[in-house]
Amino acid sequence: MKIDVIMPCYNEEKTIEEIVVASINNLSKDDNLIIVDDGSTDQSNSLIKNLANKFANINLIEHKKNLGKGAAIHSGLKKVKNEIVIIQDSDLEYNPSEYKKLINPILKLKADVVYGSRFVSSDEHRVLYYWHKIGNNIITFLSNIFTNLNLTDIEVGYKAFRSEKILKLNLKEKRFGFEPEVTSKLAKEKCIFYEV
Repeated sequence: MKIDVIMPCYNEEKTIEEIVVASINNLSKDDNLIIVDDGSTDQSNSLIKNLANKFANINLIEHKKNLGKGAAIHSGLKKVKNEIVIIQDSDLEYNPSEYKKLINPILKLKADVVYGSRFVSSDEHRVLYYWHKIGNNIITFLSNIFTNLNLTDIEVGYKAFRSEKILKLNLKEKRFGFEPEVTSKLAKEKCIFYEV
C-alpha cells in the first residue's frame, strides 16, 4: 500500500529540514510527503521550498496566515491519493523510522486507524512536561467517555488512517479540536482502532 504523509508546519525552522529528510528516507518513491506551511513567519517556508526542489515527492501547500493545525490537516487531506495517510508533526518528537510500526496494524491486523501513544511503550521515550500530560489525560479521558474507546493519547501528533475512512468524514475543527473531532467521528463510523 502506498502512503501519503501530511506534515503540518508552523514556525519549525529549527527542525523542518531534519524531519523532512528523515521522512523522505522512510518513504518509497511512490509515497508522497504533503507539507502544509500554516503561515510560518520564520524561515520554514523557504527551507521547505528548497527541499521540494531536491525531492520530487514533496508537495507544498502554503497558507498565507496561520489557520491552525486542523486547517492544515484539512488542506493536506485534499491532496491525499494513496491508500494510507499518516499525520506527522514537523517537530522532532516522532521519528519517521517508525512509519512501518505505525502502519503495521493496518497492513496486518485490519486496523482502520492507528494512533501512536507516548504512554503505552516499554521502549525508551521522551519525558513529557507534567502539566501537558495531565491536560492530555483529561482530554483523552473525556474523549473515551464519549467514544467508548480506551485510548491513552488522542493528542499525539502521530496517526495513521486508511484514507477511505478519514476522507469521507465531514471534519470542521480548524485548530487543536481536530484531535477529539476526528477520534469521535471515526468511532461513530465503527472504525477499528489500534495504538502503538
